[in-house]
Amino acid sequence: MKPHAFFRCINPVCRKTYALDEIIYQCSKCRSLLEVEHDLEILRAMHSAAGWKQLFDERYRSNSWPWGSGIWGKKEFVLPEIPAESIISMYEGNTNLFWAKRLGEEINLPDLWVKQCGVTHTGSFKDLGMTVLVSQVNHMINNKKNIVAVACASTGDTSAALSAYAAYAGIPSIVFLPRNKISTAQLIQPIANGALVLSLDTDFDGCMKIVTEITKDNSIYLANSMNSLRIEGQKTISLEITQQFNWEVPDYIIIPGGNLGNISALGKGFKIMKELGMIDRLPVIIAAQAEKANPLYLSYKNNFSSFTPVIAGETAASAIRIGSPVSWEKAVAVLKETGGMVEQATEEELSDAAARGDRTGMFNCPHTGVALAVLFKLREKNIIKAENRVVIISTAHGLKFSEFKVKYHEGALSGSSSGLKNPPVELPADTEKVRSALYTLLKKNGNLR
Repeated sequence: MKPHAFFRCINPVCRKTYALDEIIYQCSKCRSLLEVEHDLEILRAMHSAAGWKQLFDERYRSNSWPWGSGIWGKKEFVLPEIPAESIISMYEGNTNLFWAKRLGEEINLPDLWVKQCGVTHTGSFKDLGMTVLVSQVNHMINNKKNIVAVACASTGDTSAALSAYAAYAGIPSIVFLPRNKISTAQLIQPIANGALVLSLDTDFDGCMKIVTEITKDNSIYLANSMNSLRIEGQKTISLEITQQFNWEVPDYIIIPGGNLGNISALGKGFKIMKELGMIDRLPVIIAAQAEKANPLYLSYKNNFSSFTPVIAGETAASAIRIGSPVSWEKAVAVLKETGGMVEQATEEELSDAAARGDRTGMFNCPHTGVALAVLFKLREKNIIKAENRVVIISTAHGLKFSEFKVKYHEGALSGSSSGLKNPPVELPADTEKVRSALYTLLKKNGNLR
């Protein structure tokens, strides 16, 4: 008996199924999104809950291909039937679960952790989903499917992950980027990896409309998160966090939300563990949105009775500057099932929160700043209590957003007064003047008595 997975329509009335090697992103019958579904009865028959934990622990950081990858070490829960020789992996995942001790002490939350998903090959959590999607494409090409390229619309990180994994596989990639709306570091990544980069005079939502039309020609494969293969890789964040806590579930997880695939992925990972008896409860999942791109927050405020896209405004959290998220239905379902909530952060709040975290040893991207700002709000309201275990999902490496940080500390960041800025002190090369200034500044900052 071998594990089996397939696409299924998320519409509870429809539930039509498709094979994973079909080039399809929405149900052909009702146009709803698809999700990858696993035969749980087979998984239960293969191992007990304790047996799955033991197997995954044995594979953790292994040098045996492909088990050392944080994703492929859990292959049976991801793409169980793909042969090892088709897998395109750079041993992504297995990222640090960082104990944010000093920051936790500041807000009286000693059990505060940051899952550093950006400490990976291209510097963002998008690698986790892209290894799965590109592996499946590689497998289909090996089986004579007529796929000539993979393509995505992106606010930066998706394009970096797609171009890197496609380059590693030897598959051409095409990325559609909104002109002048992503960081220089994010723009240069797909260029460096040899992708065909199309810089369009629109926003992400406009890019998404165009790539959706382009990929109706099935020879170009869509790599955005409406393709549920991506979710299968990203859901391993849930398994990895739980494994790093010795298979215990945290109380709250706060994650930045843009196109909202990451929220559905988190929920999917915890749900499969619960259904197999590996955990006995789900954490509360909290979506954090930038105030300038907050359709999920607005829907939450009316108890999810309706969902209306918005025109996303300028925000430092550029990767979640999305007004019409593809995966909103899946995200709402997860939030309802976990008793979750949605909160937003202003530009001032997210930039100060990122800087506050940095002062305790982190180096946060602006999207992690959104999640931290939401944490501070919920802690102040005592919705999150001192005894709770909380995990912040850090989605990207701060080095990809050095311009954001430079502008903050120069006091030049739009929408922020840079209350925690720390610019360099310019002094003449004179020992006595340096000594005098040094002691004055140390005393002013409370480092000397």
